[in-house]
Amino acid sequence: MRDDLASLEGSNVLIIGGIGFIGSNLAMRLVGLGASVLLVDSMNPLYGGNLRNIAPIKDRVRVNIADVRDKHSLSYLVRDQQYIFNLAGQTSHMDSMADPVTDLEINCTAQLSLLEVCRAYNPDAKLVFASTRQIYGRPQYLPVDEKHPIRPVDVNGINKTAGEFYHILYNDVYGIRATVLRLTNTYGPRMRIKDARQTFLGIWIKSLLQGAPIDVWGGTQLRDFNYVDDVVDALLIAALDRASDGKVYNVGSDEILSLEEVARLLTDFIPGAHYSVREYPPERRKIDIGDYYSDFTLFRTSTGWTPKTSFREGVEKTVKFFQDNMDYYA
Repeated sequence: MRDDLASLEGSNVLIIGGIGFIGSNLAMRLVGLGASVLLVDSMNPLYGGNLRNIAPIKDRVRVNIADVRDKHSLSYLVRDQQYIFNLAGQTSHMDSMADPVTDLEINCTAQLSLLEVCRAYNPDAKLVFASTRQIYGRPQYLPVDEKHPIRPVDVNGINKTAGEFYHILYNDVYGIRATVLRLTNTYGPRMRIKDARQTFLGIWIKSLLQGAPIDVWGGTQLRDFNYVDDVVDALLIAALDRASDGKVYNVGSDEILSLEEVARLLTDFIPGAHYSVREYPPERRKIDIGDYYSDFTLFRTSTGWTPKTSFREGVEKTVKFFQDNMDYYA
């Protein structure tokens, strides 16, 4: 354990989106470190909230069911919090195209409202905002570093970009300390598997565990992945590192895999599972970014963070979790 993580003992921490995938894993780590944790989640069935996610710590955290769009609730909830992890968001790229106004409200307008609430009621809090690699759009070069042009291919990417800029603006203008982490393909226990709104890996795992084959569209596209425990490490480091205030960092992996390789690894841990490679459908090709993998050198050199979990190890843990808990997630 990093020495500075011990400073979280007794601290007040707010996790917005705290009953979702990443938020719940972060909450468990913080509870183990002795922090006082408040979880806020809308529990909207279209998003990642699932009370099963916090079953191991349900008596050791406080929970408030509220929407990130509810400025009045947030004005009360942010008070006295030393750290605020802003993980709530609409994550589906397809949904953002079908319902762009809702995506705007959640991923853009609500982010500005949160910052205004912090400015009024808790300007000393440190915020960590979970953004996405999707804002870069189709890579012009690989690996993608933070200097890469931002050119989203969908509404979700545009709104997440605005959310990022609001956080950095409020850091620079009002001194509300904020760090942005651009995450890429986070996976692990407690992720949403009932559909592909959060990650395609989820629906793949669900289908394979239920005995259904999966279709791999294209198959040659390259991706990097981060196991959720490594992402939790990154979030905590960003919260504690004052040098990260006002900074934007990629979070990624050195392990680059094709989608077909990902499918093959999944089937290694699920007896009888199989997949088929299919031609990519035209409606998805329009917003597909092709190959993507991150250059996270800046975050690694600035903070010392590096992923510790191999994809094979992470997938094995993830499959085992859902084998044991399928009834609560499928």
